[in-house]
Amino acid sequence: MRKIIFIIGLLLIGFSAQAQKKKKNAKVSLEVDGVCMMCKGRIEKAALNSKGVKYAQWNVKTHELKLIIDERKTDVKTIQQNLANVGHDTKAIKATKEAYDNLHPCCKYRSEEVQEDHKKENK
Repeated sequence: MRKIIFIIGLLLIGFSAQAQKKKKNAKVSLEVDGVCMMCKGRIEKAALNSKGVKYAQWNVKTHELKLIIDERKTDVKTIQQNLANVGHDTKAIKATKEAYDNLHPCCKYRSEEVQEDHKKENK
């Protein structure tokens, strides 16, 4: 009976360790604030400069950043912090006033006026 319990215990530990294994090519999607192609370049560059990020593509219209990352080398929070450091907000981490103020005037996505200007351009 002890052997059976021991074997079951080992199997459960093995399965839980397997479930926690970090993926080499994990697909991640984040919402990142921005309004233009300059923002796109800055967002993608900040993401790709994060160790472990293999692919980054940000959509101007949907604000979705699609990533392929090596979870063994980085995590989503680190990437979000790198995006905030260059002035772009995510749902979890907001850019500091200083980082946001360093953005080009056309990239001030928090301004309703700038957002309206970009909506007009995209029509």
